[in-house]
Amino acid sequence: MARALIVGCGCRGRELGGRLLADGWAVRGTSRREEGLAAIRAAGIEPALADPDRPGTILELVNDVAVLVLLLGNATGSEEELTAIHGPRLERLMEHLVETPVRGVVYEGTEGGAEIVATASRTWRIPARSLAPNLSKAPDAEVIDRLAGEVRAALAGESKELNSDKDSGN
Repeated sequence: MARALIVGCGCRGRELGGRLLADGWAVRGTSRREEGLAAIRAAGIEPALADPDRPGTILELVNDVAVLVLLLGNATGSEEELTAIHGPRLERLMEHLVETPVRGVVYEGTEGGAEIVATASRTWRIPARSLAPNLSKAPDAEVIDRLAGEVRAALAGESKELNSDKDSGN
């Protein structure tokens, strides 16, 4: 059974986790705050505290993970924090994934972050799928279906950059 780690496991992350659980995956979801863990647990997903601003907290959770899902398009924080999350912190995380069992990455975030993910994918041969952020807070069945398809494609070893012909947007 494949395991996914969903970083940024808010409403859409929990919906995606539920879809993956129904498909037979093991799913772990993260929140930056303790109060977010209860909603993750209530969705049947294994909760974990992690912060994309501290890549080590994510790396501690990937020892049994096949696909890392970074749903960071709706991340909140100061402009400086968000720049770091989608820039140097993401770069550090991607650099260290080569030393883990992670076999695929799905990233939803900024264009700059997508370029970091694409460069890491080419450099270390980690299949990666980059998506334009879906800024809707409400989960939508079509979006969740698409995200689940992206996770399956990452596990299958298929890469896709943000601006590729295959990216149909959200």
